[in-house]
Amino acid sequence: MAVVVPFRGVHYNPDKIKNIEEVLTPPYDVINEDEGETFLKKNRYNMIQLDLRNTGQKETADTGRYKEAHSRFDSWQEEQVFIRDKQPTIYLYSIEYLHPSGKTLTRKGLVGLVGLAEFSEGIVKPHEETFAGVISDRLELMDECGAQFSKVFSLYSDPEQQIMHLLEQAREPDPVASANDGDGNVHTLWRVVDPETLAKVGALFADKSIYIADGHHRYTTALALKKRELSRNPNLPQESPFNSIMMYLCACEDPGLSVLPTHRLLNYPGKLSADQAAALVETDFSVSEVQGRTREGVIRSLQDRMDELALNGGMVAFGLYHAGEDRGFLLQVQNKAMASDVLAKKAKVLQHLDVVVLSDLVLHGAFKLNHQQCVQDDLVKYVSDPDAALDMAVKQSVAATEYTPLLFLLNPTRVSQVTDVADSGEIMPHKSTYFYPKILTGLLINKLSGDEKE
Repeated sequence: MAVVVPFRGVHYNPDKIKNIEEVLTPPYDVINEDEGETFLKKNRYNMIQLDLRNTGQKETADTGRYKEAHSRFDSWQEEQVFIRDKQPTIYLYSIEYLHPSGKTLTRKGLVGLVGLAEFSEGIVKPHEETFAGVISDRLELMDECGAQFSKVFSLYSDPEQQIMHLLEQAREPDPVASANDGDGNVHTLWRVVDPETLAKVGALFADKSIYIADGHHRYTTALALKKRELSRNPNLPQESPFNSIMMYLCACEDPGLSVLPTHRLLNYPGKLSADQAAALVETDFSVSEVQGRTREGVIRSLQDRMDELALNGGMVAFGLYHAGEDRGFLLQVQNKAMASDVLAKKAKVLQHLDVVVLSDLVLHGAFKLNHQQCVQDDLVKYVSDPDAALDMAVKQSVAATEYTPLLFLLNPTRVSQVTDVADSGEIMPHKSTYFYPKILTGLLINKLSGDEKE
């Protein structure tokens, strides 16, 4: 089903860039304005100059930034800051990282080109919705620059780890690059150029489905660019680079694959006491207060209780923390709520997701906040790190006069839930998954050029 092939990646020239960590960035969609300025100050060749931060939902006119990025990309190639590998390659990409649990893990993946397929074909499967403003912005950047600057992060099933075993056996001894990210995680990239190995890997992918983990907008943008190119060239050949997209692929069964929870900080419009908040959800949840000696202790106690219930296969449960009063509550959904019309009308693969239960029963149900209001008034912040979420909640509770910060602690979405939802053709709510660590932008670029003599 899936087409996965090698490509001639573009990457930074180590003779020109002595410290590659100065030029690499996280994905564009997690970089805020202040961080963007910091990256630019590190090195004038930083990827923030090419894979621009998204402003597509705020700006309605092209300010010339796409052409400026194109000009920089061309000049950096002319200066040999970027060089292109001479042989078609599949790249082995591993990340050694410290999991929040304290364990050191290694996630193993590969980077190659994947043939573009419409979602309706069932070859590449999404699990999240996309937003037109973001796609419009990425489309103009990709089209103008003639390159895919960042990778889509996707999953595939390989219980025996055959693909990774083949690649590890055939990789070149010296890495193309190795770099630490902002969290101290080590990203290492190797080439695999052996034709026999590449052919075997391609054959193994032929009967697999691919699940997008992170990068739905990048993939949808590539589909849109393919359509645009077809309108310009109706006889677009099958081997055209516009028919493929650069992906980082990781096996669902990889022991280093981690999904972290994405907690929600709700700025409830109006003043609400902890008791009032708890009372509002008692119709659908069993509510029990959880104690701790400190704020951090309350959060840890809530997470411990949530972990215990999750391990025992209990009903969906998450934590509610009222920062203004330093009080925490464990909310466990009741059977009658799961059987209610609100959740019963959902597909079965969605009914037991924390994010769905929180969205439908709490935000939309108990608190009467519809999706449009939450987005328009920016009522919900998404934070993966519970310590950062707590800090944000406490600071906002001090400054709040017309709203009440309420922190909801969630369990991570399981990989099997992601693939089940995708296989069913359903869509999860926004920010349902956080695959950690993020892959770096700048280690590889896919140039949309058919000129293989470059």
